[in-house]
Amino acid sequence: MNQIRTFLILAWLMVAVLLWMEWGKEKAAPAVSPQGSTQVAAPSTTVPSAVPGSAAVPTAPTDAAPAASVPGAGASAAPASRQVVVQTDVLRVVLDAGNVVQADLLAYPQTRADGAPPVRMFDTDPQRFYAAQSGWVSGSHAAPSHEGAFVPEGTATTHSLVDGETAVVVPFVWTGADGVTIRRQFVLTRGDYAIEVRDEIANTGSAPWQGFAYRQLIRTTPEVKRGMTNPESYSLIGATWFGADIGYGRRQLGDFEDDGPLNARDRQVWIAMVQHHFFSAWVPRADDPGEISMQVDRSTGAPRYLIRELGPLLAVAPGQQAATSARLWVGPKQVDLIRAQGVRGLDRVVDYSRFSIFAMLGEGLFWILAKLHGLLGNWGWSIIGLVLLVKLALYPLSVAQYKSMAKMRKFQPRIAQLKERYGDDKQKFQMAMMELYKKEKINPIGGCLPVLLQMPVFFALYWVLLESVELRHAPWMLWIQDLTARDPYFILPVLNIAIMWGTQKLTPMVGMDPMQQKIMQLMPLVFGVIMIFFPSGLVLYWVTNGGLGLLQQWWMIRRYSEAPVPAKA
Repeated sequence: MNQIRTFLILAWLMVAVLLWMEWGKEKAAPAVSPQGSTQVAAPSTTVPSAVPGSAAVPTAPTDAAPAASVPGAGASAAPASRQVVVQTDVLRVVLDAGNVVQADLLAYPQTRADGAPPVRMFDTDPQRFYAAQSGWVSGSHAAPSHEGAFVPEGTATTHSLVDGETAVVVPFVWTGADGVTIRRQFVLTRGDYAIEVRDEIANTGSAPWQGFAYRQLIRTTPEVKRGMTNPESYSLIGATWFGADIGYGRRQLGDFEDDGPLNARDRQVWIAMVQHHFFSAWVPRADDPGEISMQVDRSTGAPRYLIRELGPLLAVAPGQQAATSARLWVGPKQVDLIRAQGVRGLDRVVDYSRFSIFAMLGEGLFWILAKLHGLLGNWGWSIIGLVLLVKLALYPLSVAQYKSMAKMRKFQPRIAQLKERYGDDKQKFQMAMMELYKKEKINPIGGCLPVLLQMPVFFALYWVLLESVELRHAPWMLWIQDLTARDPYFILPVLNIAIMWGTQKLTPMVGMDPMQQKIMQLMPLVFGVIMIFFPSGLVLYWVTNGGLGLLQQWWMIRRYSEAPVPAKA
């Protein structure tokens, strides 16, 4: 098999992957169902675990959290007078009844246009509804849910992080009739996308109080422009979660019901809602066991998809106090910032692929790209640097490849003579050609291996470019001002056509009939059309790889070529 045939293999693989991704998008699209509430799974009546530092909790206490006691998902917004707006250097959030109902990422504009509004994560618009909610449930005591229970403490309706401050604290409070008060504080820190949410329970009554804290993320299906030219349509839009024993899990919004209920109890848990380049996550304390469940609420019209974490039972005796806390991340999938949180498994939200081999390769490629970016200061040049490193790693195989091609060019007249001799008897022709390869020690697959070894790199890099927020709106030079978007003038795809055409001219089409040769001559055009739909950073990688390969092939042919062996009389 020669170098040209590897293009056919590559084309087949690329078309197969594109078809698979299109099928995945159709499968992921949520089905439209009539209104009515459909519960997938709610927290069970079993206590997840013992309260840390206290005696073991019975498996079915009177204050266990029954499924029906967890409030619904579609609470209406509280009056504007009860809302509090908080702004730091990276976040602007709206707090409403103890929930985060709106969040703008100030460092990330929606488009590259001047004055573009920031990316909005949480939103109160019913068509784009997305919120982080938190509350308490108790079997026999009054407890504040997320449905308007908490009220701002104080009269201030806006809070801003001023110069010299490192954090801003916004308090809310709920007071029960039995002397129990829960004071909630939102702590926003400069330069941090993680919001600390602290709940302090004070029992001034005469009876013990017990309850479970729950935290949930809820959203409708976002409007995403579907199509091969829109990278966002290939990203996971759904829920992910993690536990020390259950590991990492992921589910598209449209699969909340189809994939069955989720009701998992574990420790070191977190839950998240992910989308292209951004995500939100609730991260409870590491020593707090929790129970993860999912729900689909259709009572408000457009389905709302919910993932919930239910914490352990917290018991507060009369005259005593207790506290619990969690972090709410709302921000970009920026690997270094996520890992700085020190949360086990949280960096898995940067989901390079559902296939572990591509996910691991993607992590490695991004690590290399990040190191190159630290040296070069430009993601486009970093991609070119990655090509050089891959070429160096595969250089020994490339030398063997071009030596094999040079030998094939040498014996091309002999192969043509065999084809003429056996005519339409393809079986005899193939046997005679293999005998010639064996006799002359020609490796017919020598041209395939380097290309096939680069295929996992190619596909892994595709997912890296789709998923890495670090490359979002990142320019290269001149007309390429966003490496994650397609080439606006199709210059790189045209260059790819020219490079592939030049490669064909240097590659012997040994053993092919005229029809096969015509098909192979169309391959550069086919690839050029396919590359139109890919991110320009990926096309830059392939054009650089192909250009260097063309120069390398030209040099090796000059170095190793021999005079053709004439056909035998």
